[in-house]
Amino acid sequence: MWRPPQRIQFEPKPGRIPTASEAAASRLFSPVRVGALELEQRTWVPAMVPWRASDDGYVTDDVVDWYSRFARGRPGAIVIEATGIRDVPSGPLLRIGHDRFLPGLERLTNAVREASGGHTKLLIQIIDFLSIRRRPERNKFFQQFLRVTDAHREALGASGMSEADVREKLAMFSDERLERILSPREMEALRHGHRERVTDVEFAHIRDLPNMLPDLFASAALRAKIAGFDGVELHYAHAYTMASFLSRTNTREDGYGGSLEGRARLPLEVISAVRETVGADYTLGCRFLAEECIEGGSTVEDACHFGVAFARAGLDFLSTSRGGKFDDAKQPGVGQAAYPYTGPSGYECMPQYISDEQGPFGRNVKATAAIRRAVRDAGFATPVVCTGGVHNFDMAEGMLADGVCDIVGSARQSLADPDWTLKLSRGAGASVRLCEFTNYCEGLDQKHKAVTCQLWDKIDVKSPGVKLTADGKRRLVPPEWTPV
Repeated sequence: MWRPPQRIQFEPKPGRIPTASEAAASRLFSPVRVGALELEQRTWVPAMVPWRASDDGYVTDDVVDWYSRFARGRPGAIVIEATGIRDVPSGPLLRIGHDRFLPGLERLTNAVREASGGHTKLLIQIIDFLSIRRRPERNKFFQQFLRVTDAHREALGASGMSEADVREKLAMFSDERLERILSPREMEALRHGHRERVTDVEFAHIRDLPNMLPDLFASAALRAKIAGFDGVELHYAHAYTMASFLSRTNTREDGYGGSLEGRARLPLEVISAVRETVGADYTLGCRFLAEECIEGGSTVEDACHFGVAFARAGLDFLSTSRGGKFDDAKQPGVGQAAYPYTGPSGYECMPQYISDEQGPFGRNVKATAAIRRAVRDAGFATPVVCTGGVHNFDMAEGMLADGVCDIVGSARQSLADPDWTLKLSRGAGASVRLCEFTNYCEGLDQKHKAVTCQLWDKIDVKSPGVKLTADGKRRLVPPEWTPV
């Protein structure tokens, strides 16, 4: 993963530990209305992919155990991981693109509700993503993947050369020479693996995305409602399809790109289709980028425009993130796929304790505050969720007091200690297992391994009943907290 060149080391701090009575009187532990739901407190576990689904996208026992453990910490809300809306293979990622996934998803909602004693609301994040291939071996790229054209022959000065001879000749050239022959996209496919973009409108399935996606999202959201989820979060962030439509890099000329209005058109059409399908009394929101953090990417001014447009369209909450793009991702190894959290924009999404002068905690605060202010100035009271390095009571309470957001999300701190807000609420904050922000978990995610935390995955691994990873070296679920 990319790190800032300053390499300044930061240390998370527990901050002030509130008493139980102070916590009860705080903003953080006050209720908040989110559409049809009322959260008991303003604590939020955002979507994280733990890689515990089956290879066919079904809910497994490990998925149920994972989310039940978070639910025992009784946060205001948990958002289930990015869940695919298409009925296509996508590896060990949850899917919701067909009715056959409903029994498992219903089992999950029931388990979480029981584990939290009904205190935690459960939402699901639904996502669409385009195709990305692994970085190919050099010879394999030229023999199988490169589509030979007359432009290649002309660059070689041999208009009558056979396709086989073109492939063989190109494979012998250095990258420096290839850059004068291959297109930028072809060089990218060689160096990083081929990646589809929403601007590839020469292909019918990309050109038709605006016709396909509203119904796909709407059908998935209806399944979520049937399965018992309390609400749906549309995934409009990071490197995926909907974020790509919102991006300044979206230069489509068919009315679904270019201007702010054109880039927001499909996301708004998806919102309209989903709302019509699930009804006005079902909680619906989205997660989108406060800033893309790439050269030529969308800015906080763009995000303010989108936030107001989404609030006007009737979303019940707005959740912000930042960065996490393919555009500046590190070159993957041969046989591996590019990972959108390895470059500077990826760092903005998941900063670690080695940072720049700004530090890793609260990098999304300023931009989120601007979005919330724009939404309020437009006359909307839509709740805003802000995440990013939140790990203690003072930070969370301060964000609420300063008007940054209405709900505070915490991913890595919740992973380190699923009971951290429960402990704070009971005056036991001194026992919180504090995230060290080493991004050990992110390294596992990058390899599509079961995500765990180094602070707990080696604890009591030989105790009876502790479920372990396939290699038998790490526990799959954090230890339970027993109040003193």
